[in-house]
Amino acid sequence: MSNEALIADLSSDLVPVRRRSMVREGALLFALCGLELALAPATGLMRADMHHMGGSPYLMWRVGSLGLLAIAACVLAVRSFSPTARPRHGLMLACGLAVLAIVGGAAVTPAGMADRGLLDRINPASGMMCATSIFVLSLPIMALLGALMRRAAPTQPRRSALVAGIAAGTCGALIFAFCCPFNDPLYVVVWYSVGCAAVAAVARWCLPQRFRL
Repeated sequence: MSNEALIADLSSDLVPVRRRSMVREGALLFALCGLELALAPATGLMRADMHHMGGSPYLMWRVGSLGLLAIAACVLAVRSFSPTARPRHGLMLACGLAVLAIVGGAAVTPAGMADRGLLDRINPASGMMCATSIFVLSLPIMALLGALMRRAAPTQPRRSALVAGIAAGTCGALIFAFCCPFNDPLYVVVWYSVGCAAVAAVARWCLPQRFRL
């Protein structure tokens, strides 16, 4: 059998694959995040004083920085699924944005917070609940990113999975930012980082499983 005949025989049962659209994939992520955020008031998770805190510098920093991180991370994750992508550069950019967001938190710390004790400020009991909430909110987004990743052809699935986990974690943190009742930037930096890191670790371990590494 000639090579041409062999190729024709092997490809005879193949069906056309829909071409990837990063705009469509980004829209799916945006829609899922919007749905989760829309469900927050219905489930009673939205913080009760949101109408009073909406214009506060602290909340604007929290939502603004997380929003910027979530958008950047989602774009980097979707782009990393391309065979020609280099996720390492995206990871460095995400880390740089996170550092800038942390530095910005120092400028919006409410008066009197710095005088409190460290354990009082980070409140470990409540912090673990916040980190767990972020993890749970991130799971549907991580599942969607995993499905998009399997439909694509990433050449560095481990790094793509890590970027996808960071994207899912920051999206979950952004949604939870409208629900969290704590106003201390240090609390946010510590426990939101814990929640995002847990999501990234799970994504890094789970998502590459179906790829040949």
